[in-house]
Amino acid sequence: MHGLIFRTLEAFVSDVFGADCWARAVGLSDLPVTSFEAMLQYDAGYFPKLLAACAEVLDRPESVILEDLGAYLITHQNHASVRRLMRFGGETFSELLHSLDDLPGRTRLAVSGLDLPQVHVREPISQSFIIDCRGEPAGFGHALVGLLRAMADDYGTLAVLDHRGIRNGSEVIEVIVVETAFGADRGFSLGGAAMAEGA
Repeated sequence: MHGLIFRTLEAFVSDVFGADCWARAVGLSDLPVTSFEAMLQYDAGYFPKLLAACAEVLDRPESVILEDLGAYLITHQNHASVRRLMRFGGETFSELLHSLDDLPGRTRLAVSGLDLPQVHVREPISQSFIIDCRGEPAGFGHALVGLLRAMADDYGTLAVLDHRGIRNGSEVIEVIVVETAFGADRGFSLGGAAMAEGA
């Protein structure tokens, strides 16, 4: 598994809860690694052990940790490149949702060797979306829920997102777009500099 996934979890836990919490989680996981390099590959079996250890140390469900991690990727200034990658998906939140099928490919172009689960998006009813995620790492759908909640805020859109569990081997996310102009769109420029609020 790509080291960037582990490194992201490490950064999230350390930034939000403190380096001591990360150190305790790594110790509890009993892995032969205490810190991860973003561009190396690691045994995929490390991830569920590490996530379970984080859940025990932080006293939070794994799903909540992953959702918070997804939001962190959009809202934390150290990960502005993730927000830019997502904003390339469309001028509106609904366009972004439709572009998610291409997310694994766009991610591989940005980070060589980073394979994300396959994503398939349907809109059976206008402004009501079903997203299927299939592949490793397990729980990616929860991280995607957190990421998309943060992106809805970024677009100024009011949306209801719910992880519906696993069906036929895929994580299923339901998204209902309630109002497209609920708040101010933070804006986006190709240079990566966000426009001022309300501009």
